[in-house]
Amino acid sequence: MTATLILWSHALAALLFGGLTLWTVRAPAGGLPRRPLAAAFALTALWALAVSGIGADDMVTRIFETLRSLAWLGFMVTLHRRDANVRPPLALGTVYGVVALVGIAALVLHIAASVDGPDALESIESAVLLLRMLVAVAALVLVQALHSALNPSAGSGLRWIVAALAGLWVADFVLFCTEYLGAQPHPQSIAARGVAMIAVALAMVTALQRKGALNVQVSRAVAYQSLSLVAIGAYFALLALATSALATIGGSNARVFQTAFVLGSTAAILTLVSNGWLRVWIKVKLAKHFFRHRYDYRAEWMRFTDTLGAPGGAAPLDERIVKAIADLTESPAGLLLVPDDAGLGPGASWNWDRSLFPATGDATLAAHLAETGRIVELDRVRDDPHCPDAGAVPGWMLELADAWVIVPLPHMESIAGAILLTRPPLNRALDWEDFDLLKVAGRQVASYLAEARAQEALADAQRFDEFNRRFAFILHDIKNLVSQLTLTARNAERHADKPEFRADMVATLKESAERMNALLARLSQHHRGRSEAPHAIEVMPLVERLAVARRRQHPVTVSGVRGAVAHADPASLEQLLNQLLQNAIDASPAEEPVVLTIAADGLTVAINIVDRGCGMSPAFVRDKLFKPFVSSKPGGFGIGAFEARQLAAAMDGRIEVASREGKGTRFRVILKAAHAADLPRDRAA
Repeated sequence: MTATLILWSHALAALLFGGLTLWTVRAPAGGLPRRPLAAAFALTALWALAVSGIGADDMVTRIFETLRSLAWLGFMVTLHRRDANVRPPLALGTVYGVVALVGIAALVLHIAASVDGPDALESIESAVLLLRMLVAVAALVLVQALHSALNPSAGSGLRWIVAALAGLWVADFVLFCTEYLGAQPHPQSIAARGVAMIAVALAMVTALQRKGALNVQVSRAVAYQSLSLVAIGAYFALLALATSALATIGGSNARVFQTAFVLGSTAAILTLVSNGWLRVWIKVKLAKHFFRHRYDYRAEWMRFTDTLGAPGGAAPLDERIVKAIADLTESPAGLLLVPDDAGLGPGASWNWDRSLFPATGDATLAAHLAETGRIVELDRVRDDPHCPDAGAVPGWMLELADAWVIVPLPHMESIAGAILLTRPPLNRALDWEDFDLLKVAGRQVASYLAEARAQEALADAQRFDEFNRRFAFILHDIKNLVSQLTLTARNAERHADKPEFRADMVATLKESAERMNALLARLSQHHRGRSEAPHAIEVMPLVERLAVARRRQHPVTVSGVRGAVAHADPASLEQLLNQLLQNAIDASPAEEPVVLTIAADGLTVAINIVDRGCGMSPAFVRDKLFKPFVSSKPGGFGIGAFEARQLAAAMDGRIEVASREGKGTRFRVILKAAHAADLPRDRAA
């Protein structure tokens, strides 16, 4: 039964792959490389036919199996070469070449052992199986790399191809494992492999029908990982071959020799891998000889921007800038040179002792970098004192043995700073790629520095603006106090002998002194004012108190609802009404009183300040009244109405204005109404 299944499953697989060969040759392959795919289909068909006709262990079948594996590896590497953006790195091609050589080596060993006789074949077959397993594992790794390299826009046809390739190599690996563990082929595994090949052929049919777009992008990380996996596989294959050889020639001490070899070679490999200098050297050599470019620009730029854009809890921006530049060249430390009065002086450092640097800057270096924008190699300056950069480099940099490169940070037409890098573990001279990358990175970090400094300047300007705004408000209040004191002094000349006037004058001076002390307190940057959270207050007593104080200056009348209760801050409301009342008094003729009225409708409380003065035009009310530093009065500061509206908004209120030129103005302060029950107990009583 098993033999029949082996026969018919492989025969059907041969028929399917043969049909796929004719289909691929005669019809477009949907963007796939036609010739390599047709060759792989044809060799797979011949191999399956050989298994069904002459058996899986025959030499001819082994040869066709090896050719089939090489054909599929060739097709896979061709998929990488069909990338529309970049050619695949040489490292990836090297991986495919090594895997192909391992497969050929397994076939050669098998043929050589077969020539020497059954005894030799039996002794070498385990090593051959290990090599075949290594080919299958490496091919699966490459299939995974191919799947990772697929562009998201790639069609489903190519994904079916990759899935079919994975199934092909998984079937091989399972068969080789069972054969290695059982020391001979299992008919059931061979039959299962035939069924798996039928599934692979059907998956290929589905892929060719879909004809998805081919778009593969090879990453440098995939190449390095593939090389690493191949190296690991080669190491284990070497261990297997070496231990097999020691078992043959070691005699009674073979086990001791095998143990010593495995432990010694593993310790040596781990020692080499843990060496940082060796890792950097290998990376540089691979980049130099296997890739067209030294840097994987996408990966480098993502790491660069991630370092610069780290969240606020990370290192300060200046240190992150140094680290971002240093990581590009594998430099272990760096120093940021920042503009100061003398030129460029030491700023933030990363992994470098700041005590090694002078406290002052160097104007010559700053001027040289700003003029040339050139990256300075300090080793070149040390070797050639007459080079163009020699006169600009300060002596303390040349005395630092680890100082390696100066990277300028140009921004616009100026120099935002420079970065001094230390020598990387593998000392080397900079080439054109280093210069280009460092120049671009330098301009990028210069923009970050300029933005950070602009933000600091903006914060300083905002602090000054806050102080100026506070001072402007206070200056406006001082002007009102000066007007009040001037009027008091003028009246004192005529009424100083009257006891009533003297009492009013003392009260006015006392009130003015208290208000000036409050104004001085408001100038402090720590001042938060004496405002309270808005609460229920009686409006009429507050309005009457203001009116009494102002009647010494101008006639003021009060009328309206006496029991009105508003939701407001008493201090802010008093300041607001003072501003509007003073404006109304300034605009009114001496004989015309200013009228204060209070109205309430249950939802709001309205306080009206009405004068019969000169009034304002609708355009002025609409466009200029509530803007700071704009006033209709000669010598006015234009602050009163602006501050009043801000105070009203802070209490969830608003101000409405009605004015006619030559007729007068009405300011209406509208506040939320409150209930008498909400009044403080002392006021409610």
